[in-house]
Amino acid sequence: MISANNVTLRVGKKALFEEVNIKFTEGNCYGLIGANGAGKSTFLKILSGQLEPTQGDISITPGQRLSFLQQDHFKYDEYPVLDTVIMGNARLYEIMKEKEVIYAKEDFTDEDGIKASELEAEFATMNGWEAESDAAALLNGLGIETDLHYKYLKDLTGPEKVKVLLAQALFGNPDILLLDEPTNHLDLDAIAWLEEFLINFENTVIVVSHDRYFLNKVCTQIADIDYGKIQLYAGNYDFWYESSQLLIRQMKEANKKKEEKIKELQEFISRFSANASKSKQATSRKRALEKIQLDEIKPSSRKYPYIDFRPNREIGNEVLAVEGLSKTIDGEKILDNISFTLGHDDKVAFVGSNELAKTVLFKILIGEMEPDEGTYKWGITTSQAYFPKDFGGEFDSDYTITEWLTQYSENKDATYVRGFLGRMLFSGEDGVKRLKVLSGGEKVRCLLSKMMISGANVLLLDEPTNHLDMEAITALNNGMIKFPGVLLFTSRDHQIVQTTANRIMEIVPGGHLIDKITTYDEYLESDEMARKRQTYSVQTEDED
Repeated sequence: MISANNVTLRVGKKALFEEVNIKFTEGNCYGLIGANGAGKSTFLKILSGQLEPTQGDISITPGQRLSFLQQDHFKYDEYPVLDTVIMGNARLYEIMKEKEVIYAKEDFTDEDGIKASELEAEFATMNGWEAESDAAALLNGLGIETDLHYKYLKDLTGPEKVKVLLAQALFGNPDILLLDEPTNHLDLDAIAWLEEFLINFENTVIVVSHDRYFLNKVCTQIADIDYGKIQLYAGNYDFWYESSQLLIRQMKEANKKKEEKIKELQEFISRFSANASKSKQATSRKRALEKIQLDEIKPSSRKYPYIDFRPNREIGNEVLAVEGLSKTIDGEKILDNISFTLGHDDKVAFVGSNELAKTVLFKILIGEMEPDEGTYKWGITTSQAYFPKDFGGEFDSDYTITEWLTQYSENKDATYVRGFLGRMLFSGEDGVKRLKVLSGGEKVRCLLSKMMISGANVLLLDEPTNHLDMEAITALNNGMIKFPGVLLFTSRDHQIVQTTANRIMEIVPGGHLIDKITTYDEYLESDEMARKRQTYSVQTEDED
């Protein structure tokens, strides 16, 4: 068990947390939620001991081991992958290194023998002989192939490093597991594996995530941070949402009844206070009136943007024809003879572990990259808007937000342009913010404003939920569902894929395409798709 006792954290004069008392018990997975800036990551740092509270303390059941997901992706660059994972249990790794030093001695003494014997006993108690196989199993489950296990972390890609650090946090069955955005940079297969791992994990888990489907799958309780307080709710994310909304509705209804009673008493007092025969009744009602207290309904700190993609023109029947597209990058076949056509009702989710393949396809379709072979043709009634995964260059200027968005709008009226920014929670002086000072989430909201103002009837979105908070993701999800045009998108958010897509395309190893008109959940359950993935995988290995 881990608990916070009267924890307060002040940043300057502002209290981020105020006298928080909460217990996290064994056998539960807690989803820590709250608006951006509410202090979710900060609270995890306090729990893990990385940050000291202004007052109060954190207590952990004696003898229990705490593990947390490292956020520094370069910290272990000079270590082999397997070693990095085993470092998740610091004492076990320390024993392994002490043993290596002792056994490497040329002048092995009796004292060394005694020390080695003690270390071996402790090593065996900690299941040290299974450490490498356990670490390898975690890595394989997350999609890190065996040939990478003995490489140095610096030789891995960014997403691969994230998986290794996640395996490190999970290693050795920790008693308390703290995970800050563990699904970031994971492909959907790795997320599904992590879900199953946490569902079967028997100790204490506290996780911060913007992935609603993930929270619904793994959480037994929700810890909601709002206005510096943390309120526990039994159940998963959807249950929290329904419970919190029900509570607000009940308080509003109770207040409405109280207000009606107050009005009734006030009318009686006003009418009969001067009447001698009714004076006692009026006095009694005054006392009753003084006792009625309305419930304080404090508005949430959460703010939901309004995302509404409205095409300027209706789309025709001919949308997109792709024929034989192929692309090789650095000797690797990314796309191999891909062909498909889109109709005016299609909302297509591109899935698969090869993120580069999906991004390359989108860049080809939007005209930012040339294919090696093949053609594509957009219908004459179509207009496209593109959300790139890597949008850093988009904001490399000295424009204000309003100036930047105005250049993409046919209507140059400042009030019109600011209206689109206002929908995305940029109000007042936010409009004169310079692009260079924007956070990742603010940049994403700017790009979504650009897509809305474009009036395009075909949207291409490559991982649009990166950097967004739960409220913005929910708003984007709703906007995508309502959009009357054609969608091509990638997303690690299972709920967005499941609720939006009516067609699934998977680019499998080797660059081949599987195209299926179905929902995402039905696609995942398809044995046929699993067999095809295996077939393509074997073909690729044979070609190598």
